[in-house]
Amino acid sequence: MRILLTGFEPFGGDSVNPSWLVAQHLAGVDLAGAQLQALQLPCVFGLSAQRLVQALAQHQPDVVVALGLAQGREGISIERVAINVDDARIPDNAGQQPIDTPVVPGGPAAYFSTLPIKRLAQGLQQAGHPVHISQTAGTFVCNHVFYALQHHLRGQHVMSGFVHLPALPEQAARAGRPTPPSMALADQVAAVQQLLQLCVASHDDDHAGDVRVSGGAIH
Repeated sequence: MRILLTGFEPFGGDSVNPSWLVAQHLAGVDLAGAQLQALQLPCVFGLSAQRLVQALAQHQPDVVVALGLAQGREGISIERVAINVDDARIPDNAGQQPIDTPVVPGGPAAYFSTLPIKRLAQGLQQAGHPVHISQTAGTFVCNHVFYALQHHLRGQHVMSGFVHLPALPEQAARAGRPTPPSMALADQVAAVQQLLQLCVASHDDDHAGDVRVSGGAIH
């Protein structure tokens, strides 16, 4: 089995991005015999999707998990849906700031993750990792990549989706402000490794499917 794990370069003035640090740490780790390829994506609209599609063609993965940073979130956020819109609150690393622009002109309004998101959340919870199902991946480059991933793989027998990671403690620290949620790098690496192992187990069991447990939200 082949796994593609992506992370982003730093953006928004940060010097690090935990999504790429986690992917780097897991490159070469034994995941029940699965081969894992780590890929860093630029935090740039358009170019990030191009690099991803090139990697999909090169590696022909069976499982794809794209990682991103979501400052202010607690724990691991497993994303449910990608929407067909770029609406940037800040410029990307190339200075682009699209507003209400489709990721794929003429594409569907949205795609669901093909990861067994509730099975993954349940497994992480049982292992003691903080995790929740997220109903939105935002409208920045993370959602852009998530939508492009699902659009490219539509109709194929590939398990794919997006997972947001919280800030590192050093990112969250702000002088004179309440400290927002954060998670140590070692804990993030352990959680994502567990998530990937659950993906491998679910992919190997074609009848596993997802579990029917609550993962909804009021707001």
